[in-house]
Amino acid sequence: MRLVVKIGGAAIDDAATLKKCSRAVAALAAQGHKLAVVHGGGAALTRTLAQLGREAKFINGLRVTDAETRDVALMVLAGQVNKKLVAAICAEGPAAIGLCGGDGRAFVARKKTPQGVDLGFVGEIVSMDPRWVEALWEKGGIPVISSLALGADNEYYNVNADQMAAGCAAGCKAELLVFLTDVPGVKGADGAVLPRLSAADIPALESSGVIKGGMLPKLQACRDALAGGVGRVRILPSARADLLPGLQDGKGESGTEVTL
Repeated sequence: MRLVVKIGGAAIDDAATLKKCSRAVAALAAQGHKLAVVHGGGAALTRTLAQLGREAKFINGLRVTDAETRDVALMVLAGQVNKKLVAAICAEGPAAIGLCGGDGRAFVARKKTPQGVDLGFVGEIVSMDPRWVEALWEKGGIPVISSLALGADNEYYNVNADQMAAGCAAGCKAELLVFLTDVPGVKGADGAVLPRLSAADIPALESSGVIKGGMLPKLQACRDALAGGVGRVRILPSARADLLPGLQDGKGESGTEVTL
């Protein structure tokens, strides 16, 4: 089975959770699945920006990224965070190889301007060339991909990691996409986690304010992945990453399954 797993930056920050996620990735690899990992690192980026005296700004869950912020993102996401995750997965046995979306032009982005708002060097994926991921799969490797991509102007763009994972899953024709996150799942109006959520129901939850903040781009990424042909999409709390090896068989009820 082809799987894409997105690991959030909060999971990478916490040593115990990082180990749990890395063990789950190793277990999937041991089962013979072709696996790609896409990661965020927003918290680490925000910390580094603060150390440099720069304030982090967000609009509808997306980071406003001027040229200097973009350069720091390259340093933190494609460097520190990516290599930390590679090391953690390698420690569990598999051969993990770190990449960013610009390597080999595997991912091509264009400038993203939601509702006409200029976010700077924030991009959205317009195409994905799967041959580099597939080349690593053929050699038994696990690509670990940071959420940066080149545009047609040869500038690097910061891409929301959830949307990067959706683009990767669609481009690789993945049968399963899992978002490991720091929340238990998508919550309804009563505050309870929704075990299943239809993409058709998402706009109403957004307009009523039930879904907001960082969950907005995550659910848009879920819809994009399903529309792109990905078989199944699940939002799973990082604390239950141990359930990952059973998800391909339809097991596990934690988190939220997003469907068409």
